[in-house]
Amino acid sequence: MTAVGGTWDDRFVGVRDAVANLIETGQDVGCSACVVLEGEVVADVWGGWADEAKQSPWERDTITNVWSTTKTMTALSALLLVDRGELDVDAPVARYWPEFAANGKDGVLVRHLLSHTAGLSGWEPAITIEELYDWDRSVEVLAAQAPWWEPGTTSGYHAVTQGQLVGEVVRRVAGVSLGTFFAKELAEPLGADFHIGTDPVHFARIAAVIPPPPLAAPPGSAPDSVAARTFASVPIAGELSWTPAWRQAEIPAANGHGNARSVARVQSVLSNRGELGGTRYLSEATCDLVFREQCNGTDLVLGVPLRHGIGYGLAGELLPLPNPRTCFWGGWGGSLVINDVDARMTVSYVMNRMGDGTTGDLRGASVLMAAYAALASG
Repeated sequence: MTAVGGTWDDRFVGVRDAVANLIETGQDVGCSACVVLEGEVVADVWGGWADEAKQSPWERDTITNVWSTTKTMTALSALLLVDRGELDVDAPVARYWPEFAANGKDGVLVRHLLSHTAGLSGWEPAITIEELYDWDRSVEVLAAQAPWWEPGTTSGYHAVTQGQLVGEVVRRVAGVSLGTFFAKELAEPLGADFHIGTDPVHFARIAAVIPPPPLAAPPGSAPDSVAARTFASVPIAGELSWTPAWRQAEIPAANGHGNARSVARVQSVLSNRGELGGTRYLSEATCDLVFREQCNGTDLVLGVPLRHGIGYGLAGELLPLPNPRTCFWGGWGGSLVINDVDARMTVSYVMNRMGDGTTGDLRGASVLMAAYAALASG
């Protein structure tokens, strides 16, 4: 069996085996997986290579762009402000960001941003990558435009816009950027090696992703469909993540850099019901907000059945999960994090070889199944 690094409780040796199998069979080039149970790390595994040429081993501190798994960090940042009474998920976004009320958006609520139901899944007019890197410009366009469907009625995956939308609300409330707030309030106190806006000092540790084709609407989408307009509104290709400009920008829906350990460390705040390491970050009531269903049906952008709570996807047809209070999200190419509040377990998987499509694949599922098998054995 392929050698992997890390630690694991005997009970969770299946997680190690799952990672080794992914590398040995060529499904992964390099990857990491982590399981946190009741606030304690029970498996922290990595292996393979940090580069496509297989010259540099994936090390304990290797990090990579996790794409939309970043959204879970952005959601948790917003929930911190909710918990402190500074942000209300049922309030109009315009209460915190007055300019946002333009073009009929005065009734859009904060929870609509957090559940992909705000009708703002893309930019209109379309923006360039350089404009995406310009925070003020990217949020100015969103504030001025009209929704593409009636907010709150259905979901249309806000693949890139969600980070700017939620991030601007956080900035208006907290007075600092989303990346700065996340670093100060979550990553640093938790000792988590996760970055939204990555300092060049970390560049040497980054495993460049091995990209699939650029993001595109599902096959058969009409040119004027929400899906086609969403993916045409900003050009995203995996190779962008190789550039210093992408890494250093704050794109809170898509450019977080970390590994499975750092993802699981932060997200286990939620699975452990708000308290970790003797510090309470969220009340149990705020954790419960995640499970308030906001929509349940075929997503207008991804074309698959999705069920959203506040800030996270919920167990449903796309991802059936054993416990009712389980939430998740993943990143383009395959990264994944699951928070099972009933079991007090977080499972994360991060890799550099991106798979095709935007809705994940069986690699992360194999790690997840190994974790649940271990849980059942105990």
